[in-house]
Amino acid sequence: MRLCRFGDGALGLVDGANVRDVTAALDVLPAHRHPFPSHDVLIANLDMVVERVRAICARAPVQPVADVTLLSPVANPGKILCAPVNYQKHLDEVREDAQLHHDNQVAPIHKAGLFLKATSSLVGPGAGIALRKLDRRNDHEVELAVVIGKQGNNIARRDALDHVAGYAIGLDITIRGPEERSLRKSPDSYAVLGPWLVTPDEIPNPGNLDLRISVNGEQRQSSNTKHLILGVAELIEYASSFYTLFPGDVMMTGTPEGVSPIQPGDVISAYVERIGTMEVRVRAA
Repeated sequence: MRLCRFGDGALGLVDGANVRDVTAALDVLPAHRHPFPSHDVLIANLDMVVERVRAICARAPVQPVADVTLLSPVANPGKILCAPVNYQKHLDEVREDAQLHHDNQVAPIHKAGLFLKATSSLVGPGAGIALRKLDRRNDHEVELAVVIGKQGNNIARRDALDHVAGYAIGLDITIRGPEERSLRKSPDSYAVLGPWLVTPDEIPNPGNLDLRISVNGEQRQSSNTKHLILGVAELIEYASSFYTLFPGDVMMTGTPEGVSPIQPGDVISAYVERIGTMEVRVRAA
């Protein structure tokens, strides 16, 4: 199943080139009062929502996907986890290019660990990317994104995929410079998630998915998740050894080689196999 959020927060079931408005399915969500949960309530109750979507979708209003503004499929992630240099060829290119490493020590992911992006950086493709620090290089990075569906701590690798609610395309936008990654990658709109959430039954093997990105029609990155140094299960195991993962947490799994600059006016087209294509426009903040 492919679920999107669009417009003013409507819930949609993506059906080919159309979207069915199944917002009524949100009525099954439990009511909360302050203090509100620190996780995403929709993702935490996704099984109930999916069951209700199946019951009402045949009668739901339909419109073309092209006519709606797509939001991030996750509204309230507790954290956005990111895997740096998780493809060997990307690690090689960063080490070889001073415009990428800026004299920072670039260690393999096993030593570098993960980093966090601010949740305020998250947008859907319809919002576009608003670039800051235009006197510096801003780069695109296309990634397979994983949405955690079940709370877990110290999750064993063999059980890791049972904690996944679904998959999406992620764009980890980066300002190049000497500062810590979390600062340079956390401006508003520098984490794009979409175009929808694809449930795990449609992606039984996240470790063999083609992914690519083009800018203004020119292909910049192209690889396959089989080249990840740490795959999805290994990343979940590793992350959960440091902190509890909650429903709605988003994990960006890393980008392949070919990262390059973007500027206002560019149109990005990002693709991940079994998920689809996400088009994102770039402007100045």
